[in-house]
Amino acid sequence: MKILANQDYPGAAENDSSVLVLANDVNALEVSLDGIQQVDLYFPNFTDGRAFSQAYWLRRRRGFKGDIRATGDVLIDQLVQMERTGFSSAVLRAGVDAADAQRQFERFCGYYQADAVNAKPHFAEVQA
Repeated sequence: MKILANQDYPGAAENDSSVLVLANDVNALEVSLDGIQQVDLYFPNFTDGRAFSQAYWLRRRRGFKGDIRATGDVLIDQLVQMERTGFSSAVLRAGVDAADAQRQFERFCGYYQADAVNAKPHFAEVQA
């Protein structure tokens, strides 16, 4: 997952037609993805998880291959779950160190369950 510091991300350009900024109340299954390379999903606060569902639907049910970016109140303890639900990049909230955030991914070497990125559970993977 690509981690972006808050001060390094100016936000999605309004005139960039390849970026879709999706509101939390929009059904991700019904939006047009023609020509879209990046979808920005917003977390208004850390207790609002609707963007997790939107990311999952975009990856698994819509087959979206582009960048799904988390913006807003993004906490480092949510990053691993964000990646597992389909996010490919995240803009940290102001004041959060990107190096601290990256260390979250070093804590886990793998997962038993399937997720949005790895559709097969660990036990179903072919052993060489």
